[in-house]
This record gives sequence, structure tokens and C-alpha cells, in this order.
Amino acid sequence: SRCLGVVKAVTSGMRRQTIFITGTDTGAGKTTLTILMLKSMRARGVNAAGLKPVCSGGRGDAKKILAAMDGALPLDQVNPWHFRAAIAPLLAARQERKRVRLAQVAAQVRAAGKQFEVLLVEGAGGLLSPMGEDFNSRDLILALGAAPIIAAPNRLGVINHVLLTLEALPKPCRARAKVALMPQRRPDISAKTNGRLLANYFDPARIITVGRNARAWPIAEFLF
Repeated sequence: SRCLGVVKAVTSGMRRQTIFITGTDTGAGKTTLTILMLKSMRARGVNAAGLKPVCSGGRGDAKKILAAMDGALPLDQVNPWHFRAAIAPLLAARQERKRVRLAQVAAQVRAAGKQFEVLLVEGAGGLLSPMGEDFNSRDLILALGAAPIIAAPNRLGVINHVLLTLEALPKPCRARAKVALMPQRRPDISAKTNGRLLANYFDPARIITVGRNARAWPIAEFLF
């Protein structure tokens, strides 16, 4: 399967991994999760890096990822494709008379990841949101052989959104996926029960509920 999530090379005793952070929608908490993972891994001595290859509406998220890994890569490598309009990257690129192709993005991610034990790749928008002319996050997950983590806002309605996102993943990817329920500033009553309810439909060992005061987690929560 192309969705093994592990590259065969071994660095410092750890199998090199590419992990793709996607979401149930825009604003689901992908960047927050990526930064938390980066800080946790790097604090424990893991040579990890994060990329947000494609973005629109500003580079704020990419700059936050850059700061979380202490400048291990230049900004233009963390985020090579960026567009001004705060709309889907496909349309934002077209407004600037540019085109982004899957092969280009996959090649750039592979090249950037060669020097790291763990590479975190953040998508744009939800799983099926168009990132470029011929691809979305699902296509990029497959092209990279990455293991997916789905960031989902822990609020009413999240069960449906998570299950739809899982259903959209190819079966080999779905079997290896993890779900991170992300905290909300004003949590509703469902936040206390969403994790338990979701566990009726998805492997509970692959569901991570992120606390509001989370700082650093065990690496095992993220590695595949």
C-alpha cells in the first residue's frame, strides 16, 4: 500500500516517517496540532520538521510552524506556494495566474524531508478541499505515502464530520489514520462525550482528545 506512513530509511534508530495533518474543515485546528506535535517531538530530541506546502490568505500559519522548529528550514521551504486571497488555494493561485500541480508539491515535500526523522505536512482546508489544479489533501497523502491525522474541533457535530472524513480516505489510509479532537475556546456539553461516542465507530486507541492546556505529549501518541 502507498499509505504505509513509513519510509524504509532509518535515521538514528528511528524509521523515517511522513505524517499528514488534515482536517474536517478549515479552522479545525491543523496548525495548532502541527505546532504541538513539533514542539513535543523536538523537546524530546526527535529531528522533526513541519511543512505547510500550500496556503492562501497569508503565511501566518507557516510562520508559526517555522517558529516551532527554531528555523530548521527557511520559510520558503516550509511554505513554497502562498497566495494572497483568502479563498481556496486553487482559486487564489488562478487569480495570480499561477498553477500548482501535485507532482511539484510531492517532489518538494520529499526533498525537504530527507534530512529529518519525522516530517509533518499540514494540508489546506479539509481533506477534499482543492489545493491545486489536479489534487487535494487526499491525493497528496497518497502521493507521499503519508500517515494521516485528522484534526477535528471537539464540538457538537464533530462525529458526523469525522466519520465523513474517514469515509473519504482510501481504506489502507483509513486503517492507519488517527483523529485529534481539538479544544474549543467555549466548549459545549458534547466535548465531554464526543471521544467516547466516536470510539463506537473508530478504534479508540487512535482517538486523541487534546486538552486546552496541552503543552507536550508523549511521542508515541503521534508516531505510526
